[in-house]
Amino acid sequence: MAVVTGSLVAASFSAVMILPSAAAADDQGPASGKGGKAVEAAPAGVKPTTTLPARISVDNSSRKTAITATVKNEGTKESADIRLLVVGFDGLKVTGVRGCDAVAAKDLPAGSNSAFSCPVGALGAGRSKSYPVEATFDLGRTGKICLPVQSADGKKTFWQQGPVPFGTTNPSPNAPATPLLLGTDNKPVGPGGDQLPKTGAEPDVLPLGAAGAALVAAGAAGVWWSRRRAH
Repeated sequence: MAVVTGSLVAASFSAVMILPSAAAADDQGPASGKGGKAVEAAPAGVKPTTTLPARISVDNSSRKTAITATVKNEGTKESADIRLLVVGFDGLKVTGVRGCDAVAAKDLPAGSNSAFSCPVGALGAGRSKSYPVEATFDLGRTGKICLPVQSADGKKTFWQQGPVPFGTTNPSPNAPATPLLLGTDNKPVGPGGDQLPKTGAEPDVLPLGAAGAALVAAGAAGVWWSRRRAH
């Protein structure tokens, strides 16, 4: 597995990952763009968007889950080369994305615990590309995922879905798996079913990190994934 380092600008992506099976890969419901918004203007006729499954299921023993991340071009013209980032927060940790490269720990967005960079390339009008995502979810915490769509060099962010939570208000600690819904804050539970306080950073705006890479949370329009300072 390759690791994306530095500013992620003009990086070469070639690693293809063979991912292990995960819980409920075929039980994800309809795709949803919940928590998504346009950021910087895309070229005329190009409209990048993303979707996530409306529900996922977490294996209560292994904590593993599977998520399908999809990027679309809902415009009328083919895009230039673009890339998709898959970023995990709090109790949701992205462990692999097929065909994508891990972002180095020092370059992760502030507040995140994992990220992968996916080279989408040019995307034709009305076309989409899906990526199988392997992740773990700590049901004793809240968890969020984020999908920014950027120019290939990372200088512009055209669209960002999230950070949007997966969770449940009706935990099932004694069941084989726990279903989680997109856009729902998780109600953490312990082994005995007792509710735990929410943990993990959940600011509305994630501050700029030392590595110069940050995301702004849902509802804000500003700096999304800044370029690394050249010094």
